[in-house]
Amino acid sequence: MIHVKDHKQRDMFNPFEYLGPKRLALLESSWAHLFREEILHNLPVEKIFHLYDEFKGRKTKELYTMLGITLLQQMEDLTDEATVHEFAFSIKWHYALNVTDKSDFSSYVAPRTLWTMRDIVARLGLDGALFENVTETMTKLFDLDPTKQRLDSIHIFSNMAHLGRIRLFVRTIRKFLVNLKRHHADLYQALGDIAIRYEEKNDGQFAVKPSESSRKLQEVGNDCFLLVEHFKDREEIVSMSSYQLLVRLFTEQCVVEKTDAATTVVIKPNKDVPSDSLQHPSDPDAGYCGHKGKGYQMQVMEMYSPDKSQPNLITHVKVEAAHESDANALLPAIEDAAERDLAPTELLADSLYGSDDNVEKAKELGVEVVSPTMGTQSHKIGLADFTFSGSDEIAACPEGQKPQRIKTGKNGGKIVHFDKAVCDKCPRQSDCPVKRDKRHSTISYDVKALRLSRRRAREKTAAFSEVYRFRAGVEGTMSDLDRITGIKHLRVRGMPQVRLAAVLKATGLNILRAMAFKNRLRRQEKREKGPNPSPNGHIGDVKEQVSRLLGYLRELSGVFRPVNYRTARFESQAA
Repeated sequence: MIHVKDHKQRDMFNPFEYLGPKRLALLESSWAHLFREEILHNLPVEKIFHLYDEFKGRKTKELYTMLGITLLQQMEDLTDEATVHEFAFSIKWHYALNVTDKSDFSSYVAPRTLWTMRDIVARLGLDGALFENVTETMTKLFDLDPTKQRLDSIHIFSNMAHLGRIRLFVRTIRKFLVNLKRHHADLYQALGDIAIRYEEKNDGQFAVKPSESSRKLQEVGNDCFLLVEHFKDREEIVSMSSYQLLVRLFTEQCVVEKTDAATTVVIKPNKDVPSDSLQHPSDPDAGYCGHKGKGYQMQVMEMYSPDKSQPNLITHVKVEAAHESDANALLPAIEDAAERDLAPTELLADSLYGSDDNVEKAKELGVEVVSPTMGTQSHKIGLADFTFSGSDEIAACPEGQKPQRIKTGKNGGKIVHFDKAVCDKCPRQSDCPVKRDKRHSTISYDVKALRLSRRRAREKTAAFSEVYRFRAGVEGTMSDLDRITGIKHLRVRGMPQVRLAAVLKATGLNILRAMAFKNRLRRQEKREKGPNPSPNGHIGDVKEQVSRLLGYLRELSGVFRPVNYRTARFESQAA
């Protein structure tokens, strides 16, 4: 039965009044107050109503509270056991989640219940809804301006071992054999020696010297091929996920060469194994990045303000396998933000995002991408250093020589001919991109080459440096995600759970940053008002200091007072 509480309705008396004014002030300056007042009642609990009956069955845990716990666990990077303890005993968590009933039903959650709710959120993809709800709430609360944003990615390691190729074969084959033994014991027994070879107790035979690794890799490749071929015609085995992983591994790592005499398994060289290949049989969704390693990555786009007049809130996140290219992430990020009215007009990114195609397509969406161009200029003099006419035809070289003739190719490219005799005498010919042969001096370019050259020239200006220097601020966000939320090393594996953890950690960082900004505004207002000029304010300070001194003196006198004196005093009073 669905159990929810109306968190917009306030209690007649403050249930946390017992904390006193000072502890209440601490709560109101923490993320718990922001969560309680602005976020809790906006959590998308209606998206899980269909999993429960409205009237029948045992009453659920309070669903707003359960979604809140799922979010707070990732924000504070807690294990399940630590989360259970925080929810049971932490006043801050009770305040944030509006838990006013001290009974076990309201103030305790079992680890199994917590795991179930996290699994529901992952399966339904509610992490995205949670992120969007919190981001929208913060945007409205602070009246944020999303016109200036920046984009980058962060690498994520899931909870999987990093295996070499031999160990990868061994783990995948063993996973299949364990499942085969569990569901088809007779087929497992019929395998004989190969089944015994991959039992865990015989694992030491696969720890070989580097000089023997090629031979051992060939052996495990042959065993993998034998198992794939042996069961390929049995439908009940082919449908097993562990067998499908075995087939995937063999396809990605090996090649079969058939001749009239025999069939041979050839192990692919490392460079021929694709980056989206299987990295671990327990985490088949993970990919490989040659720069950062195995695992996942998350694209992060955040708004910023040069004058720090608003918090740097994350507006877009997307979790993907590590092999995905950053070049394919820019346009989806802009489109996703635009759907939620958070699209930037100026987006800072590094050179991987700033391909010419991305820059031009983003311009069609009304976004200026500020990014360095890939590669380097081949000569000191670039195409942009030439003088051009209004139709983007070269009018003169940097030394003032005009072209003799200009030819236009089929695809719009241009070939410009200069006087070779003049070019041969030019003092800057070694720095010039004009190509000289026995008869001609020519330079070829198209619209794309001209755009890239002009971008490279613009990158050398002070105006570009002044704008682009704010891109480095996104590295601080990546550092916060790592240090505060622990996003780089997760306790889960598999895309659904990795996505849940990463997206909710980004959501939690938005909450922490919003509260830090709110406290900064509060301190600024307090400074602007200045100290309290009223005499009563100073009298209160003096009284507090005097009361502290008197208390200290009483304690000090009690230390040096003889015990028998106290006893005698109490005895005389009793008489």
